Amino acid sequence: MIRRVLEELLIFLSPFLLFAFYLAIRGRRPDQPAHWEGQGFRLTLAGLALVILSLVATGLFSERHRGGYVPPHLENGQVVPGRFL
Repeated sequence: MIRRVLEELLIFLSPFLLFAFYLAIRGRRPDQPAHWEGQGFRLTLAGLALVILSLVATGLFSERHRGGYVPPHLENGQVVPGRFL
């Protein structure tokens, strides 16, 4: 679960990182707040759009299990792990 949260956080922050990279290429200092004024709202919207698109893509293209789920159970005194049929 933490992996998925970190992935989405990285996807959200990618527009900010790209903008900082752009500022660095243009010879401006990305750590100066003057360069970021007026860009926060746009970068936030871009990050949210990317996160929503990634969630939709995951829902559309993730692996589907056709059979039912058999939960973990005991057979002859041994624990049989859960699995999809």
